[in-house]
Amino acid sequence: MRLPSRYSLFPFLLWWPTVTRRTLGTDLLVGLSGAILALPQSIAYALIAGLPAEYGLYAAIVPVIIACLWGSSWHLIGGPTAAISIVLFTSVSPMARPGSDEFVALVLVLTFLAGLFQWLLGLLRFGNLVNFVSPSVILGFTLGAALVIALGQLPNLLGLELDSQRTAVATLLDLGQHLGQADWHAMLVAAFTLAVSLLCRRLWPRLPALLIGVVAGSLLVAALPGFFAGIRLVDAFEGSLPPFTLLHFEVNSLLGLLPAAIACGMLGLVTSLSIARSLAAKSQQLLDANQEVRAQGLSNMIGPWFAGSLSAGSFTRSALNLQSGATSPMAGVFSALLVAAFALFCAPLIAHIALPSMGAAILLICWGLVDIEGVRALLRVSRAEFVVMLLTLLATLVLELQTAIYAGVLASLFFYLKRTSQPRFKYTRDGDDELLRLEGSIFFGACHYVQQILQLSHGERVVVDARHINFIDYAGVEMLHLEARRLMAQNRQLVLRHARPHVIEEIQKLEGATCPVLFED
Repeated sequence: MRLPSRYSLFPFLLWWPTVTRRTLGTDLLVGLSGAILALPQSIAYALIAGLPAEYGLYAAIVPVIIACLWGSSWHLIGGPTAAISIVLFTSVSPMARPGSDEFVALVLVLTFLAGLFQWLLGLLRFGNLVNFVSPSVILGFTLGAALVIALGQLPNLLGLELDSQRTAVATLLDLGQHLGQADWHAMLVAAFTLAVSLLCRRLWPRLPALLIGVVAGSLLVAALPGFFAGIRLVDAFEGSLPPFTLLHFEVNSLLGLLPAAIACGMLGLVTSLSIARSLAAKSQQLLDANQEVRAQGLSNMIGPWFAGSLSAGSFTRSALNLQSGATSPMAGVFSALLVAAFALFCAPLIAHIALPSMGAAILLICWGLVDIEGVRALLRVSRAEFVVMLLTLLATLVLELQTAIYAGVLASLFFYLKRTSQPRFKYTRDGDDELLRLEGSIFFGACHYVQQILQLSHGERVVVDARHINFIDYAGVEMLHLEARRLMAQNRQLVLRHARPHVIEEIQKLEGATCPVLFED
């Protein structure tokens, strides 16, 4: 059934009639919890991406509101994420100095390109295309990104000022050369922040442990200004709502950013849809993947005009949204509005945050990305997928992250094609007939393997149990005709038993009534 055009243009009209004063009150409280969680994360992710701190807050405002109102999921909340932030940094830092106006401008253009790519996928109803990025690739990439982020934050924890490097290996080598210059004062602040955050998580799990740890570490530095005189602080900025920002499109920049934009767009969609599907399964909500893809694209197309860098679904904020009892996407909207209020009225507080404290908080975020149980489950279930995960992980450490995504996808497709190109056969004898049970489709990639099996078969009649053949292409049809005529020259027959009607129709199209392949029920 096709929805009226007003619902296609404004999908929030579908659920808006269910909003009441009571549900708004509930969603406001849930949004407050989400905003408290978003504040330290957004600032941390901005620093990971090489952006000024305020841009983390900007990315958690306009893009989040658009994604909530135009999306399909009632509980998915987006914003800056760790993995996407590190990809932004590694993609743009070779083109401009991190933190500079040129760097910020390039990040916003990349965000627009990624959003345009996402929106076009949704418009063409290619939402399921992201399924070709396997969970093993995402798992390997997430583990690798966690290591890359952690290595990138070690200079802040050690009180070092080092130039950014393009790969994790280069960062580790550079860090090793300057390890003797580490400042133990910075390490003390980082250790104190970690201790407070972990203690808070253990004793009061419902409180925002990251925020409390960062505040505690920063208060320690402020309380002993003489002792911690050399500790660097987050750069100050003037409190304001997300400013309208003109994007500058230059041909050379566009060509240079396009590969990274596609990688970021795919990564954002896979992350967002995976989270949305997980939440929908728990809440029993019907999810429209193509609408969600369009919403993510729209948020990233409009967001950069309001200084918002690339956003995607956040698992921690989305899970909190569901667990806290959000009744509609208004919880995400309230969360974004409360972050905007903080950016407007509380910006001076950010200038008192100690960088070692923020680095420690980012380390905890990285640890949360490490899915040990997922790795163990993958190893138990599929060795091939485990290899894909390892290849993706290694690629993130030795290559640039957007290249690592492509490497992981190619490795996943390689193993998938290897499996499908060698469908399973089971041999049995039925008198003078040799019965072959084929489990898989016959397409151009599998033709050679199937042909070899048929050529090695014996018996006056080679009978193929074809009930599990769901698809056959021209190459498969031509191969079966050739094998059937070869068997006819030997006074033998090729018979397909229990073949599906559409498979029979495709095979008979080539030569019509003279088709050499026989069929049985």
